[in-house]
Amino acid sequence: MTTPALSQDELKTLVGQAALQYVVPGEIVGVGTGSTVNKFIDALATIKDQIKGAVSSSVASTERLQALGIQVFDSNEVDKLSVYIDGADEIDGAGNMVKGGGAALTREKIVAAQSTKFVCIADESKLVQTLGKFPLPVEVIPMATQRVIAQFAAKGGKGSIRLKDGKPLVTDNGQYIVDVTGLQITDPLAFEAEVSQWPGVVTVGVFAYQRAQVCLLGTASGVKTLTFQ
Repeated sequence: MTTPALSQDELKTLVGQAALQYVVPGEIVGVGTGSTVNKFIDALATIKDQIKGAVSSSVASTERLQALGIQVFDSNEVDKLSVYIDGADEIDGAGNMVKGGGAALTREKIVAAQSTKFVCIADESKLVQTLGKFPLPVEVIPMATQRVIAQFAAKGGKGSIRLKDGKPLVTDNGQYIVDVTGLQITDPLAFEAEVSQWPGVVTVGVFAYQRAQVCLLGTASGVKTLTFQ
């Protein structure tokens, strides 16, 4: 009798629980955003008495943490975090990621930059050879959206403003998201550096400067740990 394959939701639960081993007792933990991170937050609640609290990358995660009785600190109140735990929309074999499917990329990058170690939690469908298949999120100041879309078109990418209920989605920071398809990001570090310089770009969803050191990957045979030099 064969064991039924785990669902994507079950894989997310597994990696969320596995991430607890990277939480440093007595410290504040950096917490990301998204459906996989929600599983981690639920697991974190089981050891909440062992940690000081969390720094969160979104309003949604803050509300979930607080509802479970975990104290949330403003990032400005905290000097350095030992670990940041977050998901990814894509991750390559070097730990570079595309993030921002949940529109929280700017705050995610801020908290990641504050952290000594980035632990990515994802299911195996997120592991890719080359970044770019998932639409690349870019947080943009509204008046710059069309010019940023034109700059991506010059690179062979097709950009569109992310909508919610027929209107442009507004991020926690009051900005818009441009999602870009048709890209092959073969040099994530150079790509992130270039796009970050474009006027009006708040944050590009390539995480190469803030790449993961560890990825906990949910697979059919359990959690696989990838480490990147």
